[in-house]
Amino acid sequence: MIHLAGDSTVAPTDDGASSGHAELPLLGWGDELAAFLTEPVSNRAFGGATTATFRERGNWKLITDELQAGDTVVFGFGHNDQKEPETLAAEGGYRERLTAFIEEVRSAGAKPVLTTSVERRMFTPEGALRYSHGPYPAEVRRLGHELDVPVIDLNAFTRWLYTWLGAEASAALFVHGAAAERGIEVSADLKKDNTHYTTAGAAAVARFVAEALRALDGEGTDAVPAGLEMVRK
Repeated sequence: MIHLAGDSTVAPTDDGASSGHAELPLLGWGDELAAFLTEPVSNRAFGGATTATFRERGNWKLITDELQAGDTVVFGFGHNDQKEPETLAAEGGYRERLTAFIEEVRSAGAKPVLTTSVERRMFTPEGALRYSHGPYPAEVRRLGHELDVPVIDLNAFTRWLYTWLGAEASAALFVHGAAAERGIEVSADLKKDNTHYTTAGAAAVARFVAEALRALDGEGTDAVPAGLEMVRK
């Protein structure tokens, strides 16, 4: 079983409630993950979650109550922690709470996996993609290195994804861009929302997470290298 703990960028779909159109849902990458894996996925992420409120609201207990030895727990926090720098600073409360989660997962015989936050799609007028998370992604990388916890670098991946697609085309990963392609009007808030995905964006990130999890499990290591087929005789 794969358990997901995180914020809205990981959370289940709203089935179109925000946009008013079922074909334009707002959802995190966690909602699409099961489509790319054979293992079952339990997604306890919710909008607005921080490393503090995830425990306070009881969602962490929902995970630990069903956690079994050999399970994997994937963490995706940071977007909201950075809004509370006094208590959840990257090198302070954020790091401390992630460390506590990791220790509890390991105590249960399960495997923790950290992710850096997906980037916000915020291009400057000159076309450069802003860094919107400050020290938080680096702190996750540092923590993973120090505690020997795998890190799936979604910040680096999504920065590549948005810039590879470009400022205009990358809009289709979000509700406002997908709505514009369909000629559908959405609210002013959604027109400015470059954080939360619609299906295309969530699926792209989920596919990367799925491949990363397979790599961490060692899938493919027993395959015969194809280079042998290309050796000239």
